[in-house]
Amino acid sequence: MKEKFVDNKAALEGYSTDKFRTPDGYTSDILLFTMKERKLHVLLIQRSETNAEGKPNIEGGKWAIPGGFVNPDEDAHQAGLRELEEETSLTDIPLTAFGVYDKPGRDPRGWIISRAHYAFVPLEALLARKAGDDAKRVDLVAVSDAFTLELAFDHKQILQDAVDKITRELLRSTKLSEFLPEFFSAKELYDMISEATYREALPPLHVFEDYLVLLPFIEQDGAGKYYFNQTVNAHSIFF
Repeated sequence: MKEKFVDNKAALEGYSTDKFRTPDGYTSDILLFTMKERKLHVLLIQRSETNAEGKPNIEGGKWAIPGGFVNPDEDAHQAGLRELEEETSLTDIPLTAFGVYDKPGRDPRGWIISRAHYAFVPLEALLARKAGDDAKRVDLVAVSDAFTLELAFDHKQILQDAVDKITRELLRSTKLSEFLPEFFSAKELYDMISEATYREALPPLHVFEDYLVLLPFIEQDGAGKYYFNQTVNAHSIFF
């Protein structure tokens, strides 16, 4: 039996967007994290005081997460890659979407909805950064320092959510293998996790070391050092 469906053209004749509130804009924000000097850093831009038309820029002078408006022919992921290149000159960064921010009042220009993305990358992937478009400066900032800055819009909340996300992933994966020597001590890994995740309640070092032997992707060599075995790629985004 052939199913019969409602004709969309007929249904749209009685539909009006006037009944619903629509956004004033859709943006894409991008948080790039890396380890530098054994501390978790995030890439931030400083917004220019004036926009492309020479008029005062919204939240000009403040530090912010790179990003911008989604064009009519883009989705948020495509816009994120484009905005990242325009504002920081960085390309080929694998972005992962993690949150939507739509609270009324988050942007003084109107009801602007943002799709947030993040990536955790080696420091070398960010060396070519250069400010462009409406970014006055672009820099790597220690996350602990970033929270003390006057960040634009609700970017402090977005940063906090992204750090929480990164923290969970670092504790459940081997992403930190990119930032450790091939052979490392339990204390080196312990200190790296502590610096990267801001966890004040890690178990004592001897308990942490006992836990390491339970992980399928970490083994010990004859000298008491640890290393990531061949299963590392099964638990890591670096492939």
